[in-house]
Amino acid sequence: MRQRIRKSRGPVTAGLVMRNWKAFIMFELLYKLLITVAGFPLLGLCFTGIMRLSGYPYLTRENIWLFLKHPLTILMILAFVLLAATVNMIDISAVIYTLDQSRQKEQAGLVAIIRFSVRNALRIWLPQNYLLVLVLLMLMPFASIGMATGVMSTLSLPGFVIEVILSKKLYTILAAALVVIAGLLLMRWLYAIHYYTLEGCSFRQAHQRSTALSDKHRLGDFLTLIASQTVFWLVQLGLTVGLVSAAMALSGFFENMFVLRWLTTTGVWIVVVLVILASMALSTPVAYAVVSALFYLHKEEKGEEEIHIPPPGMEKDPARLRLQHRILLSAAGLLLVAAFGVGFLFTSGRLNPQIEHVRVMEITAHRGASAFYPENTMAAFRGAWEQGADWTELDVQQTKDGQIIVMHDSNTKRTTGKNANVWELTYDEIAQLDAGSFFSPEFAGEKVPLLREVAAFSKESGLRLNVELKPTGHEKDFEKAVVDIIREYGLENDCVITSQVYGVLERVKEYDPEMETVYVMSLAYGDITRMEAADHFSVEASSATVRMVSRVHNAGKQIYAWTVNSEKSINSMIENRVDNIITDNIPLARQCVEDSRYSDLLSDFIKLLGQQRPELTLPELRWK
Repeated sequence: MRQRIRKSRGPVTAGLVMRNWKAFIMFELLYKLLITVAGFPLLGLCFTGIMRLSGYPYLTRENIWLFLKHPLTILMILAFVLLAATVNMIDISAVIYTLDQSRQKEQAGLVAIIRFSVRNALRIWLPQNYLLVLVLLMLMPFASIGMATGVMSTLSLPGFVIEVILSKKLYTILAAALVVIAGLLLMRWLYAIHYYTLEGCSFRQAHQRSTALSDKHRLGDFLTLIASQTVFWLVQLGLTVGLVSAAMALSGFFENMFVLRWLTTTGVWIVVVLVILASMALSTPVAYAVVSALFYLHKEEKGEEEIHIPPPGMEKDPARLRLQHRILLSAAGLLLVAAFGVGFLFTSGRLNPQIEHVRVMEITAHRGASAFYPENTMAAFRGAWEQGADWTELDVQQTKDGQIIVMHDSNTKRTTGKNANVWELTYDEIAQLDAGSFFSPEFAGEKVPLLREVAAFSKESGLRLNVELKPTGHEKDFEKAVVDIIREYGLENDCVITSQVYGVLERVKEYDPEMETVYVMSLAYGDITRMEAADHFSVEASSATVRMVSRVHNAGKQIYAWTVNSEKSINSMIENRVDNIITDNIPLARQCVEDSRYSDLLSDFIKLLGQQRPELTLPELRWK
């Protein structure tokens, strides 16, 4: 039964949260744990099942679009969108109901919250409410900035996606403008969910009423919502920074007491993780608390009647209410224990057995020492050797007269200034180009090398080669020509042939089954080890997860990570136990790898020896 109320209830923010905070926190704990423990694993299983049913045991950049166009994949995406909207709607309905009960100075029982939320969420499956699914998904970034930033801080987009986004400033400006425009347009629908849940009307009616209510307040509401979420994020950031600083201070204070240092810093880090998790869980509730306050404020200003939802009769029995709370609190505790247990088993590898051997992590110079020298030149390869790289990666292409040269781009303009395609030029023409001045005047006159020159240097210096073939479609016997050069210099055991085109590796194996091959992927998901033409895999760093590394190692193969240049990302790859780090900054990668092999005391002792014996240190680096 619903009672219409016209009289003002006083300040719109007073008591909106505090009256029913226990029941609300209990609901959020139970609901978020349920999603974490059951929802995400089930989603992963469903996705894997769709991959198998559609005939895609693995996903790479070469087959991702075919997979996305498959009818089963389209059905899965539609089902996921509907499910995501339903899950989000349950959370939002719980917030709206709890705050409304608090505004009416009523107690909201946990069971009542669950019943109300689920009932309203299931209504979006009705045909007249399908548009609400789209609105819910579009509102998420604006109503959950704290959660979005928390999630995105733990995720990485594939490198090729980032390159496209950052390729032009115009794209960034357009994207920002679209976000603002979309946000302002969505403000018309901001209160539709309140009308939909509190008054039980269809989404069309809710949309009309929301548009009328927000007509004069859209810009102000948009800025208020963004400001509140920004403040929420800054508070989260401040707490995290403060706790991290405390952990570092305690670590220094107990520097000579290992047990106390470990106990105190571990405790602080656990609190940091809990703060982040709590912030992510409460982001949507905080946002909709602000929206609810605006909703009631605008209704009072307009003189619009309110709808009062009385609590179900069963909630009036205090003894029964306490019993329900105890049962649900016990269930939440069990879910919490299960969540930590499953998390420990996965992170420790107990649920994902590994076949590991003693592996020596190696470092590959990306296009030579390209942070200090012009890429893919003899200067860069000599620099890579001097800086202590184990391997150097280089890109090869075929000229008009069949020569194999070392160059990344199919067009020579970026590195030489001449606007021409490699397949249109003979090697004599390419040999006249300057491949060093684009980097620094110091390297003016540096030439585009032949693969033979690099092979000769590899044979002399011991620097092993990662030769990536860049087919353009204009080659003739490309793979054969590269393999023949490697054989000519006796580098079969000190070289791998790599490519982002799987067909290249198949042709290499057809010509020489013993030649080691590596498949280069900007996207890697699923059982990539089933690709028989690839002996090893080179993946963009965001794909080199613990699970992926373990899967590749279990198949007896190696996994390389590219292109890893920051200390944080390098250490992340070390922790994930990749076999080879491909980087532009060899000295930094070498230092991180060495530090990971020894205790702090032994590492400091080695550094001290290096200071006392100058001949053991790296040569002076030439910076760009």
